[in-house]
Amino acid sequence: MPSTLPTRPLGKTGVQLFALGLGCMGMSEFYGPGDDAESIKVIHAYLDQANFLDTADMYGVGRNEELVGRALRDGGYAHGHKRAEVVVATKFGNVRGSNGEFLGVSGKPDYVRHACDASLKRLGLDVIDLYYQHRVDPQTPIEDTVGAMADLVKAGKVRFLGLSEAGPQTIRRATAVHPIAALQTEYSLWYREPEQELIPLCEELGITFVAYSPLGRGLLTGQYKSFDDLPADDYRRNSPRFQGANFQKNLDLVKQVEALAKKKGVAASEVALAWILQTQENVVPIPGTKRMKYLESNLHAASVQLSSAELQQLNDAFPFGAGSGDRYHAQGMKAVGL
Repeated sequence: MPSTLPTRPLGKTGVQLFALGLGCMGMSEFYGPGDDAESIKVIHAYLDQANFLDTADMYGVGRNEELVGRALRDGGYAHGHKRAEVVVATKFGNVRGSNGEFLGVSGKPDYVRHACDASLKRLGLDVIDLYYQHRVDPQTPIEDTVGAMADLVKAGKVRFLGLSEAGPQTIRRATAVHPIAALQTEYSLWYREPEQELIPLCEELGITFVAYSPLGRGLLTGQYKSFDDLPADDYRRNSPRFQGANFQKNLDLVKQVEALAKKKGVAASEVALAWILQTQENVVPIPGTKRMKYLESNLHAASVQLSSAELQQLNDAFPFGAGSGDRYHAQGMKAVGL
């Protein structure tokens, strides 16, 4: 897999990830209608250059794992010598009903085992490379959950373990049970709070920080100018960031990214991703897209060079707390940082 993309280690596993992963969630849900055929083309084009796919059992209530599995199978990545070229990450813990309703969070050992078997079947794989607990279950000790995840490693069903949106004490307790290779949490110019504690903790413990929504759920691309630009069934219509005065304040911030991007002759999204890559050596962003043109732009971000003055300009424009509006609605905020 020849590529000019830089690589970064996956925790202490010895595995190298290309520095930009591909978030697959939006191909199946949340961000308007998808096109499976186009999404598979995007996955194949990504795998021509890089190696880190991210999905979860809750995305599309299993449909996204099935889509990723189909893309892997059609591209010859599900088995044989090409299987080693791709790192497939998926997650469990957000429980949904057959109609898509959210039923809560579970980290119970029996559920962990059941969820893993179901994900393996949908993905069509013999082993999951990186298996995350998607959200921490406050009713189940993290030691019990990670213990069950560790059993999956012993059984050969999972290679490496991860946590998503876990708090510092939970992370420390988890690592006492089994090595944690990755922590996945939101991080971007818009949301820099992980720099205060989580990113340093990951560096201390040898855990790779995987940044989801590194483009602020599309805010930092500059392509959304009004609420009406969002598709009718788009998740972001219910996000505090995209509503009322919050939306306008955030759009005003993005203008500074757009101005720098215009000066450099690149997309605003490329500047936002380049900022992460050049300021954080232990962070792997996983921008999501279902369109080829955006994939090409995202991957090109690895070659965009920002000067020290330009980096400082972005840091000054986006201090901690600069973004307006919570990341999730009230119920969703209760499930992060546990």
